[in-house]
Amino acid sequence: MPFFDFIWLEAVRDKLAEREISTDEIEAIVSHPEFEDLSRSSGLPVSFGHLPDGRFVIVVYRWVDHVTVQPITAYEVPE
Repeated sequence: MPFFDFIWLEAVRDKLAEREISTDEIEAIVSHPEFEDLSRSSGLPVSFGHLPDGRFVIVVYRWVDHVTVQPITAYEVPE
């Protein structure tokens, strides 16, 4: 089971709260993604997964080092 440290910026936390997505849910998707890719617009890594309520989301993040992740954004996407 992978273990990552997460760096959370307050602006990112606020945006997730507006979208009713918790930081714990984002950490779970990054740690155990259903699918991974690179963002077409930014080239940053992305992870996809389902929230407990069934919504399918994308998480955009950057690697700070080999165990530290800084989430940039997350939002619901169609499956």
